Amino acid sequence: MATPAIRMFRRLEGLFCVYKPSGVHWKLVRDSVETNLLKGLNATSSQPLPQEVRFLAHPVSETEAPKGLTLSASSVPVLSKHPLVTGPEFQHIRVGVGHRLDAFSSGVLVLAVGNGNKAINDLYRTRVTRDYTLEGEFGTATDDFSHTGRVVERSTYGHITQDKLDKVLAMLQGANQKALLMYSNVDMHSQEAYEMAVQGLLGPEGKSQPILTGLRCIHFQPPNFTLEVQCLNETQKYLRKVVHEIGLELRSTAACKGVRRTRDGPFTLQDALTHHHWTASDVIQAIRQYHSKKKSKIFPRTDQGHSIATTRREYNVNKTSDEAVVGRIKLN
Repeated sequence: MATPAIRMFRRLEGLFCVYKPSGVHWKLVRDSVETNLLKGLNATSSQPLPQEVRFLAHPVSETEAPKGLTLSASSVPVLSKHPLVTGPEFQHIRVGVGHRLDAFSSGVLVLAVGNGNKAINDLYRTRVTRDYTLEGEFGTATDDFSHTGRVVERSTYGHITQDKLDKVLAMLQGANQKALLMYSNVDMHSQEAYEMAVQGLLGPEGKSQPILTGLRCIHFQPPNFTLEVQCLNETQKYLRKVVHEIGLELRSTAACKGVRRTRDGPFTLQDALTHHHWTASDVIQAIRQYHSKKKSKIFPRTDQGHSIATTRREYNVNKTSDEAVVGRIKLN
């Protein structure tokens, strides 16, 4: 018979996502979630202790001398099965991580528990795209393309307009679309290629270089600007380099001030659990919602034939929570 803890663990098996703040390593996020899940599992009510029959000696009557003892069968609890003796029922659970985020980046981080680790591998074999918002600043170039790196060059940016920026973005996206077609290994003049593009299945076979499938500017106020990106096979360092390259194309320089993932496959910012909700009950609810969306196929569109679906409202979600969360996670 399954214990309450085992029944809870079965409900925890699956995929969900959390919000990783900037300044925290993804391993620390995973370990914090794992610790909270273990606490929730081991806090469940334990089953009654099993009973065993023992023969206990006691006086025949209260008035008799101590020598007058008799044996009688009694049912007593098996203390060797007590939780204080056996220890916690769960001492470790496997929490898998999807596409990583480096310490500098924030946003949607997909996690898996139990048999969800197989599901997470199946998910990424389908060539899912991811959405990001990139915050850039014109006028500075650094050695690692981020605003915290060592400054290697400064330049003017007064000549940059949004029209010029949009032209560079269109040129960059066109070059990436050609790369996407080249690596897809399908005949671009066939009906199959068209249907794959509409369904969002058009993508490189196996490993390839990072590919941007969507790119646009959603905020422009020099020297600051914000880009919305949809991509495949990317790393956050590559995305910061994209900001740097855009600055060079505009005859200036640019550094990346922030990388936030707003979508990873079917998971969006609305699905991401913030630090206060990294509990067993909230994870169970998130997994249940994911399965419900999967059955009804209510997922964000990811086809290459339309623009990125992320909205400005999503861009602002959790924007001010990073600094506060960093301290709380490190305390755990």
